[in-house]
Amino acid sequence: MKVSSTERFLNYAVLIVFSLLVLAPMLTILTQAFGPHDAAAGREGAFHPGNFLAAWQEGRFGQYMGTSVLVAAIVVSLTVILSVLAGYAFGTMTFRGSTVLFYLFLLGIMVPGETIVVPLFFDLRALGLTDTVWAVAMPQVAQSLAFGTYWMRTYFRGVSPAIVDAARMDGASPRRILWSILVPMGRPAITTMVVLVFMWTWNEFLIPLVMSPTGAFRTAPLGLAFFQGQYTQGTALLAAGAVLVALPVVVLYFILQRHFIKGMLEGAVKE
Repeated sequence: MKVSSTERFLNYAVLIVFSLLVLAPMLTILTQAFGPHDAAAGREGAFHPGNFLAAWQEGRFGQYMGTSVLVAAIVVSLTVILSVLAGYAFGTMTFRGSTVLFYLFLLGIMVPGETIVVPLFFDLRALGLTDTVWAVAMPQVAQSLAFGTYWMRTYFRGVSPAIVDAARMDGASPRRILWSILVPMGRPAITTMVVLVFMWTWNEFLIPLVMSPTGAFRTAPLGLAFFQGQYTQGTALLAAGAVLVALPVVVLYFILQRHFIKGMLEGAVKE
C-alpha cells in the first residue's frame, strides 16, 4: 500500500511531537544535573560533572545501588528460571487442574501489591526474615513470576508443534526439548521478560520501604527519596542522583534493545 507524502509528513510530525514530549523532561533533568548547585558555583561555569560524585557520596548511592543490584539479580534470576519451567508446563503439557492452577498464577497480576504488603510484612516478621535481602527480593519474585509464567506460556503455545514432535521422534526428553531447542528459540521473549522484570524490580519502592524498616536493605529509588527529603539546598544534586538511579535501566535497555524489540514484535503475546 502506497503512502502519500502528506500522510508520511503527518506521521513524522506526530512522532516528532511525542518524542519531544518524552525527551523534554529527560533533557531538563540532565541539564540540571550538570548545572551549578548554588549561586557561587554558577559564577564558576555552567558545566559541573562533579555533581555526580557529590551526589554519590552525600546520598550514599554506592550502598543503595549495591543493594538494588543484589535484589535485582536474585529476582531476575529466579523469575526467569521459574517462569520458563512453569510456562513450559502450562504451554506444552496437559494435566489435571492445569487451567485452574494457571488462573491462580494470574491472580498475582490482578491483585495489587499494596493490598498484601502489610499482612506479608507480619508473616515475614514472624519468620524472622524482615530486614534481610530475602524479605525484599522474594515478594518481588512472587509478583514477577505471575507475569513471567503468563508470558512464557504464551510463547510456548505459539511454537510450532512440528518442532516439538520432531524432537520427540528423535528421542529428546522433555528437559532436552526445553533447554536445547525451545529456550534458544525463545531468546527474544526471554530477553524482553528480563528487561521488564529488571525495570520493575529496580524501580520498586513500597516493598523495600516496608520490608526493611531499619533501612539496612534500602534500594536506590528509596535512597533517592530519602536524599530528596534531606537535601533541600538545590536541585542539581537531586537531578544528578536521579540520573544515577535511572542509568542502569537505560544501559540495560540499550544493550538488549535489539532482542527486546524483536520479542515485543514477534512476540510473546500471540493469543
